[in-house]
Amino acid sequence: MCGSKMSTTYRTAWISDVHLGTRGCKAGALLEFLRETEFETLYLVGDLIDIWSLRRGIYWPQAHNDVIQKLLRKGRKGTEIIYIPGNHDEFISEFLGHYGSVTIRKNAIHMTAEGRRLLVMHGHELDNVVQHLGWLAHLGDIGYVTLMRCNWLVNFVRRIMGLGHWSLSAYVKAEVKNVVNFIGKFEESIVRYAKDYNVDGVLCGHIHTAAMRMVGDNTYYNCGDWVESCTAMVEHHDGKMELLFFDPTVSATPTLNEEEEKHPDYQPVLL
Repeated sequence: MCGSKMSTTYRTAWISDVHLGTRGCKAGALLEFLRETEFETLYLVGDLIDIWSLRRGIYWPQAHNDVIQKLLRKGRKGTEIIYIPGNHDEFISEFLGHYGSVTIRKNAIHMTAEGRRLLVMHGHELDNVVQHLGWLAHLGDIGYVTLMRCNWLVNFVRRIMGLGHWSLSAYVKAEVKNVVNFIGKFEESIVRYAKDYNVDGVLCGHIHTAAMRMVGDNTYYNCGDWVESCTAMVEHHDGKMELLFFDPTVSATPTLNEEEEKHPDYQPVLL
């Protein structure tokens, strides 16, 4: 984790765009986050599982099983888990309702400890390409996967040279004018959309760009992703919101901790 050292217990946490089932998923970094932190409520803000990728070919290593098991274990220990499907796992929206400690919802209104109302949604609802040009969205997804594979090669060479991690895709997003304009328009659009819910802010994912800023009179939060930036949004018990960053180079195949290995009801998830 980067930044100042903080408590490992939070009132609320939000994670988005994990993309389990893809080679780009930083499952190891996410497992470290889930092991090191506890929270009363956890929002899974869409694209937890990448069904688009799994339809093209099955990729499901043990670390991805471990993430699912860790989430379910947190639920059994008392964490309220609210799962809001995105576009890559949209089929789950057909099963809205309560399932033990997990609630699947289209969106949610979160009330902070300070009494502020936040609309929580994935964000693909405001993406015209996803909503009206599905074929183009899938083509773009293939291009994104290709970019991430190039990113792996770049960082492989950088490690040999003794250099640190560098995100090619993040650089492209920051430098390409059309991408920067898209992100800006997305933020403005989703804040306008949220005003219909009479809220003080909106929290989403989808565009893999973590942020926390004022857009007009409302606060825009984006909890980022676990493919590139490895970020999570958290709420402290006093209502303060904070964006956390984690090391994306943590091993993608970590072992379960001792408590989980000893637990008699542990069973691997088979998908």
